Amino acid sequence: MNSFGNIFRLTSFGESHGAAIGGVIDGCPAGITLDLDLIQAELDRRKPGQSRLTTARHESDCVELLSGILDAEASIPESESGKLKVTTGTPIGFIVRNADHHSSDYDSLRDVFRPSHADYTYFTKYGIRDHRGGGRSSARETIARVVAGAIAKQALRQVGIEVRAWTAQVGEIACSRDWTKLDLDLTESNAVRCPDLQVAKQMEELILRVKSDGDTIGGVVTCVVTGCPVGLGEPVFGKLHAQLGAAMLSINAAKGFEYGEGFDGVAQRGSQQNDIFVNDSDGIHTLTNHSGGIQGGISNGQPITFRVAFKPVATLLQSQPTVDIHGTPTTVNPKGRHDPCVLPRAVPIVEAMAAMTILDAYLLNQTVRLQQ
Repeated sequence: MNSFGNIFRLTSFGESHGAAIGGVIDGCPAGITLDLDLIQAELDRRKPGQSRLTTARHESDCVELLSGILDAEASIPESESGKLKVTTGTPIGFIVRNADHHSSDYDSLRDVFRPSHADYTYFTKYGIRDHRGGGRSSARETIARVVAGAIAKQALRQVGIEVRAWTAQVGEIACSRDWTKLDLDLTESNAVRCPDLQVAKQMEELILRVKSDGDTIGGVVTCVVTGCPVGLGEPVFGKLHAQLGAAMLSINAAKGFEYGEGFDGVAQRGSQQNDIFVNDSDGIHTLTNHSGGIQGGISNGQPITFRVAFKPVATLLQSQPTVDIHGTPTTVNPKGRHDPCVLPRAVPIVEAMAAMTILDAYLLNQTVRLQQ
């Protein structure tokens, strides 16, 4: 299960301490204008070593696109940020080389099952595991998702769809759940990626305190998709929120997904939750958006809103009891460089998975209409 998507489809490969992480994108439409600098900018948002709040591992994370693109024609002006390319409709292959991997940091973990990691399950399932940074189970695999997501985001922008995510909660510190009251343009103005600057400062202080204790903390990323047309999503088992949920829960450390009012809505009555339809100068639409832009598993034209919960990082810079591959009790003393909180680097990953899901649904909806 190394592939994601139906029409717009990513197949990823590579391990944390291998030569490279990479992927192949099938189904990207021809003629999509791509700014390569924008793809690199998305990787820069995800890469390690970008602030005091992230792992100290230093990787340039420079993407090399190997196929599926050509230089844009002279009639298309160059952007300020870099030379434009255009997709050809053929598979887009790419790699991001690993450089700063300290595999020796994991030598002591070769035969040890780290608490709440994939060590035990991988070893039991396959009879072998890559102890160096978790191998395929490492969050470094998400590099491929961010590259594909960056391409999907640029494709979506060309049809008026925008995907934006931000850190909404760290520990018990949270910003407003009403995204319309936030200035999302401020999201990238701070290391934690929270658009409420006062709350962002509190989040950063909490993460640094946790880090100094050799501990970790979790939180919530919120995402909104605007400009999405009515009709994306397939009944019965291809519901749009189910596809988004599957995409988000495939991200490392993701533990929960909700859309619209989510779990908070269960305390209200139907008369409070129902989104009333009206028909005015903007056409048919709802006065409220408790449904989170999706009804009956199909987008209704309102902004799609959802939240993803991330657990505290499992690797602590503290001693913890565990067992080895023989079942013998031992103690794990992790070394290496690890995030005290995944939230800041998870934001672009959530956007990437959302963009791929929405673009895939958009392309599938076009095929449905062609058949009617």
